[in-house]
Order: sequence, then C-alpha cells, then structure tokens
Amino acid sequence: MRYFVTLSRLLAVFSLLAAFSLAAADYQSHRQLGNQLVLKTSDGELTITFFQPQVAEVHYQPAGAKQLPSFAIGTAPAPLTLTVTNNGDHLLYRSAEMRIKIAKSPLKLSFYRGEQLITEEQPGFFQGKEQLGFKFRLTEQEKLFGAGQRVLGMDRRGHRLPLYNKAHYGYSTESEQMYFSLAGVMSSNKYMLLFDNSASGHIDLGKTAADTLEFSAVGGRSAYIVVAGDSFPELIDNYLTVSGKPPLPARWTLGSYASRFGYRSEAEARAVVQKYRDLGLPLDAIVLDLYWFGPDIKGHMGNLAWDSEAFPEPEQMLADFKADGVKTILVTEPFILTSSKRWQEAVAADVLAIAPDGSPQTFDFYFGNTGLIDVFNPVAADWFWQIYKDLAEQGVAGVWGDLGEPEVHPSDTQHLLGSADEIHNAYGHRWAELVYRGYKRNFADTRPFIMMRAGSLGSQRYGMVPWTGDVERSWGGLQPQVELALQMSLFGFGYIHSDLGGFAGGETFDPELYIRWLQYGVFQPVYRPHAQEHIAPEPVFHSKQVIDTLRPYLNLRYQLLPYLYTMAWQHSQTGMPLMRPLFFADEGNTNYMDETNSYLWGDAFLVAPVTQPGVRSWPVNMPDGVWFDFFSGKRYQGGQLTEVPVSIDTIPVLVKAGSFVPMVESMASTQDYSSARLTVHYYADKSVSCAKGQMYEDDGSSTNSTENGNYELLNFYALDSTGENSSAEGNEDGLKLEFTRSGGENGGDYTGKPESRELTVVLHNQTGKAERVTVNGQFIAIVAQPQRFARQRNVAYYDKASKQLKIKTHWQGEKLQLQVR
Repeated sequence: MRYFVTLSRLLAVFSLLAAFSLAAADYQSHRQLGNQLVLKTSDGELTITFFQPQVAEVHYQPAGAKQLPSFAIGTAPAPLTLTVTNNGDHLLYRSAEMRIKIAKSPLKLSFYRGEQLITEEQPGFFQGKEQLGFKFRLTEQEKLFGAGQRVLGMDRRGHRLPLYNKAHYGYSTESEQMYFSLAGVMSSNKYMLLFDNSASGHIDLGKTAADTLEFSAVGGRSAYIVVAGDSFPELIDNYLTVSGKPPLPARWTLGSYASRFGYRSEAEARAVVQKYRDLGLPLDAIVLDLYWFGPDIKGHMGNLAWDSEAFPEPEQMLADFKADGVKTILVTEPFILTSSKRWQEAVAADVLAIAPDGSPQTFDFYFGNTGLIDVFNPVAADWFWQIYKDLAEQGVAGVWGDLGEPEVHPSDTQHLLGSADEIHNAYGHRWAELVYRGYKRNFADTRPFIMMRAGSLGSQRYGMVPWTGDVERSWGGLQPQVELALQMSLFGFGYIHSDLGGFAGGETFDPELYIRWLQYGVFQPVYRPHAQEHIAPEPVFHSKQVIDTLRPYLNLRYQLLPYLYTMAWQHSQTGMPLMRPLFFADEGNTNYMDETNSYLWGDAFLVAPVTQPGVRSWPVNMPDGVWFDFFSGKRYQGGQLTEVPVSIDTIPVLVKAGSFVPMVESMASTQDYSSARLTVHYYADKSVSCAKGQMYEDDGSSTNSTENGNYELLNFYALDSTGENSSAEGNEDGLKLEFTRSGGENGGDYTGKPESRELTVVLHNQTGKAERVTVNGQFIAIVAQPQRFARQRNVAYYDKASKQLKIKTHWQGEKLQLQVR
C-alpha cells in the first residue's frame, strides 16, 4: 500500500512537470504593430506592448487558452518611438528608457533600465492542467513590498501568499490573507512586477526557491506588467499613468465621520449628529450600516430600500443632515437574500450569478440564504446602478460597498465573464467601476465617494476608498495599521484607512487605546471611527476627559485641511501617497525599508503612532535632516532612532525643517471651509537655505476642476541667506519669503474663491526678536503685545516662549514678498 501511494505521488509529480514543459517555447517570427511587438512562438502568440517609455505589458496567449480582459490597465498606449533589432539569437525591443531582450530559444524575456538589468523571466510562462503562471529571478539583497493587505512586515520576501480576497475577522498582529490582495510587488531595485490576473492563485516571493518569484493562478489572463523608474515616486507615477490615477475626492470626505455597526433608526441617527453639534465637535458625514434596510442583522440583506418603520422620513433626514453640513453614506452589499424583498425582482431580471445547471446560485452564509449579483453582467450592473441612482436622487452622498471579496463565493458559481475562481479578485473592482461610471453618467458634476473592502490592481482609478477590515479592538489591532496603509499606498490606494478605535471584540472600553487610535487617525487619509456598538465608536459618547483630550485633534484635522487637500490633489496628479514609507526620504538607506511605525505624512510631517500602553516616550526613526516637534517646537537632529517624550495628549508628530504647512481656522464641517483667513507656518532652520511648498484650492466638489482650470495654486518660497548652506557669504538680507498665486486657463475662478486673504505667516525656530520686517519692501511695525497683533494688519509679533515670529498682512493675489532680518 505504501509503495502504491509513493508511486502515485511520483506519477503526479511527473505529470505536473510534463505539463510545465510548455514553458520551453521557441521564437518563430515577429512583427511590429504600433506600440506592440507580436511574436509567433512554438506555443502560441506573445505580445509585448509599451504603454509608456518605462511601462510594458507582456501577454502570453497559448493556443486554445481562455483569456480574460485586463483589469489593471486603464489607459491606451501613449505615442512612442520604439525600435526592434534582430541580433541573431535574440531581439531587442526598445523605448527611450527601457529595453527588452527577447532570447529566442528557449524564449526568455529580460528587462533593462538603460544598461541595468532590473528583472528577467526564469524561464517565464508556464501552463499546466489547472494553473498558469510566471517565474522571475530575484537578486540576493532584493526586498519586496506589496501583495496587498497582509500583516507580515514591510519586506514580504520569503513568503508564499494566497491571492484570494478573503475576510479575516478580528485580526491583529499577523495575517497572511486578508480582504484585499494585490497580484504585484514593488522591488527595492526600483521596478514593479504586476500580474494582470483576477483568478485565485498564489504569489511565491522566494519561499520555495530563494532566488525565484513565482506567480500562479487557476486561470485568468496570462499577462504581466513591468514598470521601471529612477525613484520610488517616479515608479508609482509611471504605473498609475497606465493603470489610472486616483481621482480627487470631495473635500468633505477628508472630514470627521460618525459611524458604527449600526444606527438602528432615524431618531438614533439624528441624535448622534445633534450630539456632535451640542458638544462642538466637527462632523462631515454619518455612515448608516445595515439597519437602514432592516430591523435586525439577518434576513434583510438585498432589500436595499429604507425600512419605513425605523426610517419614516429618510429624504427629510438626508436633507436636514445636508443643510447642517453632514453627508450621508449607506452600506450596501452584493448579496440578495432569498428572504429579501428584492429576491423575485432579481431573479426575474436575471441579474444573479448562476449555478452549473443555469439556475440562480444560492448558498448559505451568516446573513441568510442568498444569491450574488453578477456585476460582470452589463444587465445586472445596470440593475444594481439604478438602485444607487435612486438613493443618490434622494440625497445619499456616498456608497459603502461591504463584503465585496465576495465574502462567500462558491467555486461552482458562474458569472458572465467566467467562473468564481477565475474572476474572484476582480469582483470588488468591477463593483466599484459600475458605481463610478454610473455617477459619471448620471451625476456628472459629483465626485463619487466609493468605500469598499476589496478590489484589485486598477481599482484606484474608480476612486475606491478601501479600509483595513474588521480589525480587533486591541493594541495588537492598532499596531499593524501603518504597515497595512503603507503597503496599499504604494499601489495607488492612497485613501486606505482603519476603523478608528478598532472594530471587533473588546469587552470593556480602554480609553488609552481609543485615544491613541483616534490621535493617529488625524494623520491617516480618512477619519472614521467605526466599531461594534457594544462600545461606542464615536468620541461624543465617552467621558469629558476623553472628549477634551481628543477635541484638539479633531480641530487640528480641520485646521490642516489645506495641507491635506493639497496632498489629495498631488495624489490625483502623480499618485504620490499621502502616507509614505520612510525610505522615500532616503532611497539609498535600506534600514528604512523595514520601518513599520514611523512614516511620512506628505512632504512636511513625520508621524509615529503610539501603539503600546503606558509609555512616556516613543521611538521615532528620524531620517537625515532637522526635525521639529509639532507640539513643543523642540529641535531634533535626524539620522537616528530617537526617543520622543509623549503624554496622553501627544504622539510623536514632527515637521521637517524647510517645510511650509498651510492651515485655516477650525470649523463645524467643511461646508464652512474658507481660506480667506490663512495661516502659513514655515519651519526655518539654518540647515535649510531654500525651500518651497504649495497649496491647492478649488470649490471642493466639482469634477474636473483641475482639467477645466477652476482652481488656484498658492506657491510658497523661502530663501535664507544666513543659513549654514547658503552661498551668499556676508549677505545680510536674512530670510526672504515669497508667495505667488497661479490658476488655470480661465483665471482660476471657482465658487468660494476668496477675493483676498488675511495672511498670517508663522516663522518657527526664531531665536530672537527680528530687527526689521518688510512686506513688499515696506517696513511694518513689530509689536510687543499679542493683543495689538490680533487687532492690527501689516504687523509682526515675536513670541519668545514658542520662538515664533508671526507676521500678519493682506494678500490680494499679487506676488507677496516678506523679508525678516
């Protein structure tokens, strides 16, 4: 019996090896068609397409193999000058910045940036009876980031990971499989390798063979994308230029949310909004979980219409919230329960995925017996969109798509595009696409808000706002949140965020954990506390001490809106993440590549959330340069791990010397946003002789503001002729600041644009009172009392305690020059 089992295993191995022998394809001929090189091989056709000078797609098309469409690519190839040369045993296919060497026998592709080899097949494509995939060579010291949501550390090398979007309820400090997998990696060698495949599979990052990266899947599209770049930001920009840039969200989406699982009635929803207003805490959105369409958890999913008993006047409620500056977001799911009010409608409309016998597929899961909307079917997509359209016309401002992995997805389920296993990882992607395109079609001047738990490469171009799922409400749940956000941000998902305070479990309220999580939340892209309701997730329901501790942080979130909104705009233009890994500050320092706590928040800030209880100091890995404590003003020399003192009122938030940070006054909601009274902080230091910054402004809601020229860009410049790096030896001009404003082709007009601004400039790290201050060459008074400074215009005041020089003037948009000596 033992002999029989062993022989069976050997036969299986030989069978598998025989199936993989298809990898040894040989070149036969080629032709060039525009940006595409088409090769005929002994196993079928191979196309290599340059989309950009440093981005190429490779698509193997073996004879008779089913091919699914691309989900990762969202744009057409750019016009490029490309050359092909035949060098006997190999071809060279070149753009201006990348060349691809194509060995003829056996067929093998190698990719070069200039003369540098960045990656190569090993040997390349393979296809067996039940899987297909690729292999690539890894260098010895190479680090790999990516593969989506995992809690493994920043460097994912050495792991073999499932590519199958799957819920991980109550995770904390370790997870190999979560809600949002990505079939791609970014290498420390400055390339990206992305597998444009929606099927269930695995990515082996040097676990089985230390020098080999292997992707495999049960089907799908046999294609991959190689992206090169001279820097990590350029790498992201190059990829997103092809995959699709994330659109600019509405300003309100960056404000404060009230959210829980969940508000059970209109009265309860109204009460929580009123609670925020009564306590003077800012609020921009309320999120209604599944009770909006049913009185309890089970049996109602798929109704997708208001429960009239619990919400008797929903449209009036929506209108009242809107008038108060609060937008409403509704949860939706792609499951239609057989007990729901829409089941027969869904069956009759033929919008459900089907079973092998052609009938609507049904199966049991936590919420009941259900079917699943086939979002890949245009008829089903239109049916689903009509529900969203009706809700939007009632006044619903945002879409929350939950359980979209899909959470339960039997393998024998058939969709119009393929089987469940073939398209599983693209389900959330296609769901987001139908909502996004619906908004563009029916609400053309609305920036969609689409929050979803799962998607795939390319989903960012539909404005998908992912979150990190049902995290455990514990210190262990808080600890991996930076890692999760940084990994997703590298692939264009800049609005990744966590349920602030933690979602799952927790039998008693831990005020310190809660405070630390919400303090961190100010410096993550979306500020949304959310949790199971047995412990209130909203700050307004906690003690006065908790509220008083968090109040300055919620106000700070709103004061920083000019900075935050500018980051969002930059993200839409170049893909530059809002949360950035520390190695972006020093790409040559590999020590920063493993950092999972300290991170860069835009160009100016360095943040290190406190993720352990009872600490009085917290380690911060500071990149080179000078850094200032945002709260105390203390100056630090970077380039080392530094213990920063903290109290319950502070976390380490530092600002880099030479940074401009624009701020406005706090507000009840972004409905009241205005930059007519603008404060620009400049963190001066003798180590920085020149610096620049910017601030983007538009009406905060209209689509295509940048493309249509309905915006203005405020530009800030600093030149310090007394700095240690200044070349102006003996120059006594001191510190010069210049402010300019530019707009689009139509003059930069937009609703809410200030005709002029009361501008306060705060110069940090000033060791003494200025001798003189001029505005556009005119001397202004330097007063000794803060009261006089508050009342007057064109005046300066030196605060000795904070070492800040404050200058107040009126800026009407012309070039403004300040000089301090």
